[in-house]
Amino acid sequence: ISIIPLNSDNYGYLLVDESTNIGAVVDVSGQPEIVYDVIKREQVEVRMILTTHKHWDHAGGNEIMKKLIPNIEVIGSSIDNVEGCTRTVVDNEEIYLSNDSNLKIRCILTPGHTMGHISYYVEHNNEKVCFTGDCLFVGGAGKFFEGSANDMYPTLYNKLGSLDPETKIYCGHEYTVSNYRFALSVDPKNSYLIEANEDAISLRNNGKPTVPSTLSKEFQTNPFLRVKSSDIQFSLCQVCSNPSDPIELLAAIREAKNNFK
Repeated sequence: ISIIPLNSDNYGYLLVDESTNIGAVVDVSGQPEIVYDVIKREQVEVRMILTTHKHWDHAGGNEIMKKLIPNIEVIGSSIDNVEGCTRTVVDNEEIYLSNDSNLKIRCILTPGHTMGHISYYVEHNNEKVCFTGDCLFVGGAGKFFEGSANDMYPTLYNKLGSLDPETKIYCGHEYTVSNYRFALSVDPKNSYLIEANEDAISLRNNGKPTVPSTLSKEFQTNPFLRVKSSDIQFSLCQVCSNPSDPIELLAAIREAKNNFK
């Protein structure tokens, strides 16, 4: 997996089956020329684009990529109207990179940010990864633009939360340091979070990405995955009428993050 920094803080990814040198791009992110340069440099035969959702900074550039790589498949949700989509997928649909590749990709419908948001889960040679777009970030979660906490709770806890804890999380933006700044405001005694914040600051100061994370690390440090934490329940009890209700608390965490300076 190659990480491709795009725009001011987006990440696209190049996923390659090394046994066949066939690959896929995750989220062109409106800068197809940069993605195409990486593909050429790595000398990979890219067969598909995996688009997490319809927003420009993820799906923008799909049409240009189709011109640069004729016959490329553009994968997107049957719900989101993804730019340039040639093949729609539904929840739990499994696709292969190509007929020549045994690299299997599971499409997981993860609504909340958009209602047709797809996360792409790959399990290959004992490695498990999930491309979570703008659903789950390192230390945070996407804004509930089209959905609500009622949608995002099962997305985070039942869909993504049920994956293997050691699944590597590759998200759509480099928001980690600001996410941790908010997380520390509602979970200040969390030693895992304090250490993760220091690590993230060090990585960014050295110009390195904070991705990938792991699902287990997110359960330890990400407030959006810690609604059962008594510390977070206490921190938000002034603004949440029933902090022991996980969906109410998730909504309160989102609202607090939206208003955080």
